[in-house]
Amino acid sequence: MINRRKFIGASALSAIGSTLISKGRAMSVLYRSLLKENHAVGLQLFTFFNVIDDDVNGTLKKIADIGYKEIESAFSKRGGLYGFKPKDFASLINGLGMSWKSHHVLGAPFKLRPGAKMPTDANGNPIKIPALPNLRDNMQELVDQASEGGIPYLVCANTPTDTLDEIKASIETLNKTDEACHKAGITFCYHNHDMEFHEVEGKIPYDLILTETKLKMELDLAWAVKGGKDPVELFKQNPGRFPLWHVKDLDAERKTILPIGSGTIDYKRIFTASSTAGMQHFFVEHDMPKDAFASIKASYDYITGTLKA
Repeated sequence: MINRRKFIGASALSAIGSTLISKGRAMSVLYRSLLKENHAVGLQLFTFFNVIDDDVNGTLKKIADIGYKEIESAFSKRGGLYGFKPKDFASLINGLGMSWKSHHVLGAPFKLRPGAKMPTDANGNPIKIPALPNLRDNMQELVDQASEGGIPYLVCANTPTDTLDEIKASIETLNKTDEACHKAGITFCYHNHDMEFHEVEGKIPYDLILTETKLKMELDLAWAVKGGKDPVELFKQNPGRFPLWHVKDLDAERKTILPIGSGTIDYKRIFTASSTAGMQHFFVEHDMPKDAFASIKASYDYITGTLKA
């Protein structure tokens, strides 16, 4: 026969357990709802940097056939927007049942960081980076291009941050671009790699960008993790500042990029914090994998299967 103390204890444990289960279910419902109802699955086209220029229309059609609904464009070896004018590129995307949401540009002319090697493709061949317009030298041209294409976001994909002088110059360019984008009705964002989270002359570049600009941020979640940061804590410290995300996965050693769901990053936890971040769009990205279509299919299946399950 159970006594009163045991009964009360058992009841309390049951109530606690029910509460925990309810909270767990609520959190699960929350991130599923965020994905299913509010956020289409997007793709950053840098994933296809090595191949898209050979067949732009065919590549985009295959991306649409997998199920992707939103596109973020990037650099092209053909110049412009993969050889298209902004309005023509927007028409191509829309004709395939997708929406063009954002475009990446460089903050300054491309240069290798000290000690860095020339980037290579999946087969180990050096990638020739063409001369590209950049915000330092061609800001208004790039803002006008985004405005003509009707996209809501323009993103600085990379900018020099190896010295404090470079960081200062970059922040000046970022602030000028932010002002120009504001006048054009475009939201300007900054995209990180892991380097912005490493100390430069006693300062953390990412902290300086956050505090000395009013930019919104496109947080590349994997690069942030590789840089030693917890994305959820960044969201809590800077609520509403991260309308765009890049999603890709990393192995345990934080060296190899993988399709989402095949690595070690806890995306369920991160997506649960999307309202704190202010996330509006997220884009799958895998930096020039050997088989880009296989990679983005695996990521899409994980997002729509596991995260939405």
